[in-house]
Amino acid sequence: MAAITAQLIKTLRDKTNAGMMDCKAALTEAGGDMEEAEVILRKKGITGAEKKAGRATSEGVIASRIDADAKTGVLVQVSCETDFVAKNENFQSFVDGLVNHVAEGEAAGSLEELLAQKYIGDDSLTVEEVVKAKIGELGENMALSRFERYTVDGEGVVASYIHPPGKVGVLLEAGCGKADTTSNDKFREVVKDIALHIAAAQPICVSRDEVPADKVETEKEIYREQVKGKPENIIDKIVEGKLDKYYASMALLEQGFIKDPDKSISDLLAATGKEIGDELSVRRFARFAIGEEG
Repeated sequence: MAAITAQLIKTLRDKTNAGMMDCKAALTEAGGDMEEAEVILRKKGITGAEKKAGRATSEGVIASRIDADAKTGVLVQVSCETDFVAKNENFQSFVDGLVNHVAEGEAAGSLEELLAQKYIGDDSLTVEEVVKAKIGELGENMALSRFERYTVDGEGVVASYIHPPGKVGVLLEAGCGKADTTSNDKFREVVKDIALHIAAAQPICVSRDEVPADKVETEKEIYREQVKGKPENIIDKIVEGKLDKYYASMALLEQGFIKDPDKSISDLLAATGKEIGDELSVRRFARFAIGEEG
């Protein structure tokens, strides 16, 4: 059995960020074997995670990463229990590692599939096991709550906006017709502005035909009830007018641009496209906010 020296304990602590007493106990149990002690700590971290799994995770961080040519981008939400931990450098480094995994690992079709992947930072563990180990280390329940990964199909770019201090984040794919447009500064600037707009204005979809039909029917029923008793042709006109306002609140393209409310996002894209000689579009977006359900 190797001697359990203070230097050995410190080395294990530096590798794992576990407490000194936990490191000493793990090394003692492992007979001084560093690798075995690290495994013991991971297992204890996972055991500790199970006890914390039911606790609410209403805080956290949203982070993104866009590749150099703006063709692929990811948005990740990692949740925890307290804002204190969300601001912790250890936790934020952990978030960075998860963002890198989502960006560089195999594309996952679901959260369950992502959690089951081998973690690219340590392929002896799955992503889920890495999360559980961090729960044991930091003493709070946490979760990789949701993610998006966009890869441009055709000409276009992806962009992101994270509102400080990481409580709201947006990932956006914008399309264009010409390859040269993707590097146009004006195009890139407008795409960034639209991502910021989405963070603030909270649209739920790109265009009105994507608004869920059940939501539209519910709104119609409400509007009809509000004007009950009026002539039917008047009711139809009033309902149609109210629906237009409803669509303008829900659909990105119909919202007034936050930097110029008299101009819709659709108008902004058309005007910018005319200026640079191309047809521009928003293909899709994701907006995450801490405290909101996915």
